[in-house]
Amino acid sequence: MSSEAENLVRVMSPGGSAVGDRKLGETAAKALYESMVLARTFDEKAISLHRQGRIGTYAPMRGQEAAQVGAAAALSDPDYLFPTYRDHAMFVERGIDLREVLLHLLGDGQYVDREEGDDLTTFTSAIPIATQLPHAVGVGMAAKYRGDDVASLVSFGDGATSEGDFHEGMNFAGVFDTPTVFFCQNNGYAISVPRERQTASATIAQKAKAYGFEGVRVDGNDVFAVHDVVSEALEKAKNGGGPTLIEAVTYRRGAHTTTDDPSVYRDEDDAADWLQEDPLDRSRTYLEEEFGWSDEDQEAVEQWATEEVARAVEAAEDHTGYEPEEMFEHAYEEMPAQLREQRRQLPEDPQVGH
Repeated sequence: MSSEAENLVRVMSPGGSAVGDRKLGETAAKALYESMVLARTFDEKAISLHRQGRIGTYAPMRGQEAAQVGAAAALSDPDYLFPTYRDHAMFVERGIDLREVLLHLLGDGQYVDREEGDDLTTFTSAIPIATQLPHAVGVGMAAKYRGDDVASLVSFGDGATSEGDFHEGMNFAGVFDTPTVFFCQNNGYAISVPRERQTASATIAQKAKAYGFEGVRVDGNDVFAVHDVVSEALEKAKNGGGPTLIEAVTYRRGAHTTTDDPSVYRDEDDAADWLQEDPLDRSRTYLEEEFGWSDEDQEAVEQWATEEVARAVEAAEDHTGYEPEEMFEHAYEEMPAQLREQRRQLPEDPQVGH
């Protein structure tokens, strides 16, 4: 396998057998696996929907389910999550209905319908690269000032570490000791650029040293190891221990997006090696060896996931949508004159002129 995945925190071997101390019991371990099955089922359906022209450009997450589910499951309800555009499984694990995720992909959703006064702790996906990192640091700093028992986790890819927002966010977090967990899913490629061509650092995790805090590398295809490492970093942050940079080493099995062709720039032999460490296969082996997971259990969870995804697709496509004037409603507390004039100029029939 790739040297990227050597010397990592692990609970499972690459084949799925236990190699570390188990911190999760049977119920919690099975729940993480079930979330990963649901995430992959959703991912496969989303790619199909894109090919049918039913959703727009989609960023596949196959191969990264363990990193996303393990990290999101470590968060408490009041903790803040700042995801990136590939983090569909994080929304699933945070309890956001798949219908809302699909509405976003349809260009017609906001991920979660909130009652007035509810706290917003899971933010929408950041499409620009790394812009969410300073936001997460700022929220963490505010929580520290207020004395809130919460931390913020910001998720991003290895390509984001070449952006200025990454360095600014890391520096600010280190100087002000904010309760922030930087969670990098190092999937090997920033679109078509391999990690070794965008940074001379031997690892992503070691970048934390320049900013005065700890960096940790974890097997990103080991959902239980990811959960443990992120849980420890969150606990440390809440107890005044400051930020942590976690590098979850994984592999993007599919294309960067549904408009990308990875065969142009990627060695498919490398992809075949990583296939041997598929996060779902490893977790299933682990559950079989540790908790007696059966073929009947597998059939049941796959059927449940298929039904959940089908329900979400039907519900999302039945959504009647928003009225055009709603685009003006949430930018300002009090709408300025120019926006009022633009709203007045909307045609009664929104299809006129389009």
